[in-house]
Amino acid sequence: MFLLDLLTDYSLLTLLLLSLFAFAAGFIDAAVGGGGLIQLPALLIQFHDTPLPTLFGTNKIAALSGTSVAAYQYSKRIKYNFKLLVVIAVSAFIASYLGANAVSHLNVKALKPIVLVILILIAIYTFSTKDLGLKQTKNISLYRQMMYGSLIGLIVGFYDGFFGPGTGSFFVLGFVVILGFEFVVASAYAKIINCMTNISALFVFVRQGNYMLGIAVLMSVCNIAGNFAGSRMALKKGNSYIRVVFLVIVSMMIARYGYDILVN
Repeated sequence: MFLLDLLTDYSLLTLLLLSLFAFAAGFIDAAVGGGGLIQLPALLIQFHDTPLPTLFGTNKIAALSGTSVAAYQYSKRIKYNFKLLVVIAVSAFIASYLGANAVSHLNVKALKPIVLVILILIAIYTFSTKDLGLKQTKNISLYRQMMYGSLIGLIVGFYDGFFGPGTGSFFVLGFVVILGFEFVVASAYAKIINCMTNISALFVFVRQGNYMLGIAVLMSVCNIAGNFAGSRMALKKGNSYIRVVFLVIVSMMIARYGYDILVN
C-alpha cells in the first residue's frame, strides 16, 4: 500500500533515483560523513519547486535513520569517553537547533565562498599531512578536549542546522586535527554527534510541517542499508581507507561549492 501510494504520487524513475542516491549517501556517510552532498542535491533536482525547508526536513529524517545505524555499528568496536561525548553532543544539539531556526533568515549563498576557501585549505592540509588520522597524534587533557570539542560542536552543529552538506566530514576533521583522534575513532564520535544535530534540527522542521513523509521513509530505508554496508567496510578497512574516502568527499564538496558559486 505504501509503495502504491508513492507510485501514484511520483514517477518510478524518481523513486528509483532517490533510492539509489540515498543508498550511496548512506554508504559514504558511514565512513567520513558527507552523504548530504549526494542526498540533498538529489532532492533539490527532483523537487526543484518544493520549499527549501521541506527538502531539508525530508533529508534530515533519512540522514538520521542511516546515521543511527552507523553509530550503533561503531559503538560495538570503539570505546567512547562518555563525558567528552556528552559535552560535544549537548553543544552541537543546541547549535543545530538555533541553525535550523535561522534557515529562513540567513543568506546561504553569501556563506558559500567562505566554506569553499575552508574546504580547499582542508584538502591541502589533509593531502600534505600523510599520517593525518592514521594514529592518535595528541594526548591532551580531558578538560581541553571538552573545551575544544564543545567549540567544534557549536560551530559545526550550527552549520548542520541551517545548511548541512558535509557536516560529518567537518566533525571528523575537527576531531582528527584538533583533538588528535585517528580517523576510525573520529568517525565513531562524529556519527553520535551527527545524530544529535539531526534530531535537534528535526524538532524544528517537523514542528513546522516541513517534510515529505513518504519520500522520507523510502530514502530512510535505503540510507540505512547504505550506512550498514559503509560502516562495516570502514571498520574492516581502517584508517587509511577512511583517509582516502575523506579526501574524495572533500574534493566533491569543493567541486559542489565551486559550481554553485560560479553558476549562481
